[in-house]
Amino acid sequence: MSDSEEENPDRQLKIVIMGDGASGKTSLATRYSQEHFGKQYKQTIGLDFFLKHITLPGDTHVTLQVWDIGGQTLGGKMLDKYIYGSQGILMVYDITNYPSFENLEDWYTAIKKVFESEGKLPHIALVGNKIDLEHMRTVKLDKHQRFAQEHSMSSHFVSAKTGDSVSILFQKMAAEILGIKLTRPDLEKEQRIVKAEIVSYSAKEASAQPSVQQPRSTFCALQ
Repeated sequence: MSDSEEENPDRQLKIVIMGDGASGKTSLATRYSQEHFGKQYKQTIGLDFFLKHITLPGDTHVTLQVWDIGGQTLGGKMLDKYIYGSQGILMVYDITNYPSFENLEDWYTAIKKVFESEGKLPHIALVGNKIDLEHMRTVKLDKHQRFAQEHSMSSHFVSAKTGDSVSILFQKMAAEILGIKLTRPDLEKEQRIVKAEIVSYSAKEASAQPSVQQPRSTFCALQ
C-alpha cells in the first residue's frame, strides 16, 4: 500500500436501492457499477450486492456498497436487516408506472420502522427512473416533487437504459452523506450519457426470443 493510500483510506458507505419490482433497480445498479444495461428483465430474489470505488473532491476515496433489494421483499422478514446500517437509500420508481410510485409510501414506512429507535433517518433520495420514456410518463412532476419535499428527500430523475444522470445520482448522494460540496465542474465530469441500443420486435418475434441472461459481476447474492 502506498503512503497516499494509507493517508486516504476508503470511506465505506452502504447504499440501499428499494422499490417495486420492474422499476429498474437492478438495471440502475448494474449501469452504475458495470456501465452495462441488460435488455431482459430478471427479478432479483432477496438481495444483490455491488461495490464501486469513487473519489470525491479533497481526494476523498469512497467505497460504495450498493445493495439491490428485490421488490418482493416488502413486508418480508429480511427487509429490516437489509436496510439496517445504511447511510443512503434510493427509493426508485418507474415514471411510466403509477402504482410503483404509489407504493413508495409503504417502502418509506418500512424504512422509518427500522430507524425509529435511532431517531434519525439515513439520507433518502427519490429517484424517478426511465426518463428515456418521458412521452409515456404517468407520474406528474409536481407529484414527484411534493413527495420528495414532504419526506425531506433529495429529488432525482435518471435513465438506467441510457445512463443519463446515473453516475451523478450516486456521486451527489455520497457527497451529501459525507458533507462534501460538489462544484459545477465536478458534476459536469460525471454528466456522461451512454447510448443504449434500441431493439424493436414484433409480438411474434418477441415471444420467440430465447431467454438469455447477461453475465453479471455480482459480488454477493443472498436468498
